[in-house]
Amino acid sequence: MRSLTMRLLLVLFFVALGSLVLVEGQESARQSEGSAGGATKEEVDELRKEVAAQRQTIQELKAMVERMAEARAQTSNAGLGGTSGAHLVNATLTQPTGGPVEGNQADKTEKKDSGAPVVAGWNGEHFFVKSADGKFQLQPYGYVQTDYRAYKGDGAPSDTFVVRRARFGFQGSYGAKYDFAFLIDAAASNGISLRDLYLNIKPAREFQVQVGQFKEPFAQEEMNGVTNIDFVERSLASLLYPSASTAYRSPGATIHGDISGGAVQYWVSAFNGKGILTNNTTNEPEFIGRLRFYPWKNKKDNPMQGFAIGGSIAHGRSRGLSNEQSFSPGLPDAAYTFFPQFRINGPIERYNGEFTWTHGPWAVRGEYDQLNQFRRGVGSEQAGGLGFFDLPGIIAKAGALQATYLLTGEARPENGTPKVKHPFLGPEGPGGSKGLGAWELAFRYSRIQAKEPESNFLDQFTPGFVPGFSQHTDEFTAGLNWYLNYWIRYQVNFNVDRLSSPSTTGAIPQNYFVLLNRLQFRF
Repeated sequence: MRSLTMRLLLVLFFVALGSLVLVEGQESARQSEGSAGGATKEEVDELRKEVAAQRQTIQELKAMVERMAEARAQTSNAGLGGTSGAHLVNATLTQPTGGPVEGNQADKTEKKDSGAPVVAGWNGEHFFVKSADGKFQLQPYGYVQTDYRAYKGDGAPSDTFVVRRARFGFQGSYGAKYDFAFLIDAAASNGISLRDLYLNIKPAREFQVQVGQFKEPFAQEEMNGVTNIDFVERSLASLLYPSASTAYRSPGATIHGDISGGAVQYWVSAFNGKGILTNNTTNEPEFIGRLRFYPWKNKKDNPMQGFAIGGSIAHGRSRGLSNEQSFSPGLPDAAYTFFPQFRINGPIERYNGEFTWTHGPWAVRGEYDQLNQFRRGVGSEQAGGLGFFDLPGIIAKAGALQATYLLTGEARPENGTPKVKHPFLGPEGPGGSKGLGAWELAFRYSRIQAKEPESNFLDQFTPGFVPGFSQHTDEFTAGLNWYLNYWIRYQVNFNVDRLSSPSTTGAIPQNYFVLLNRLQFRF
């Protein structure tokens, strides 16, 4: 079709050129005759107008041919993969008078736009796929954490390599009002396990609703992403978080929002409180209320701009007939179990207080947590015991204080990865040129104590005695974090775990020394 059009244009060009030559010849002949016989002035002016019109037609034809040739060349380059500066030229010939476009050109353009392909690429942190209008976006993401752990202490676990986490999923948005996420863990002890699956609806920044399965928003260390925590394992206080034995996740719903540009944050939530993909065993959900304040959030360049303080309360219920137990007292680094577990029945209460301060390369964090688990109508676990008497509940308290400092000068975000200024072995991320990466020192002290009071029952029919337990343990952690680049981090932690009372496995009071190494890759 293009070849035929080109030939037609060339024919028209040469016809017009021949006409011009003929007209000029006629003009010369008339001028000669005028010299002999005398031509009128009107005849000469008419001939000049005809010559000017023919010249204008030739110029228009030449311009049209040049545009067609250019468009054809650019189309050929695009077909060969050459896209640098290439674009299609509209080769439709329009009338000088500005008449309508030939055919249904507007309809064709509209169909092209509606069928525009999706856009895929790299936004500097994640891969993404999104629609041409930007309303729908999908980002694959995940992380892998591989550890080597070495122990020294009587009864400690064997030295071992561990694939601690291998999580993969998708996060994205639909329009400006919907966010969603899906995350699985391929390294879970029970096989591939669903971690996150939720939809977050955002009518406004101050009022959002999230439903599905996700973390119960109780404490600041819990809410920090596991790829962003300052140490290989969370503190001893994490043993008292809701659903601690199942990655702090449970099916539920939460209403949350940011007020005054994030100066005030709140969460009001209800969960099953029994762990991942687990139904509730009572008619009472686990309720959580949480507040967090940033008093100097909007004070630019103020050293206290990164200061936050907050707290939370939670109330749930356990069911003894479902064989529910008190909190799991094994240390996060798995060195030992410091406290026994008991059957519980009745209310569960949790309390939390916390603070964070980040400024430049510094970050200081602290929190306190308390857990009360009631034991109503559980009686004695000994044969011939106390029937269904109420027994003293379990009371556990824990706290942690920690500080980190980036030796290479990067700014420490509250919940995120530092932008490495000089990545090691690339790729270069949001930071800058290549170098030795970012280096960070970290130190933490954490402590936990738990008590189950003893009781004497002098009932004449079922007398008995319930022994008491009151034990505590604490931990010192020194760490070095090496951010090779924005996506790869190597951590080494040295823990001193101090067992103050005989453990549940029979280990005598002593100090355990634990060396934790972790290589983390995220995308």
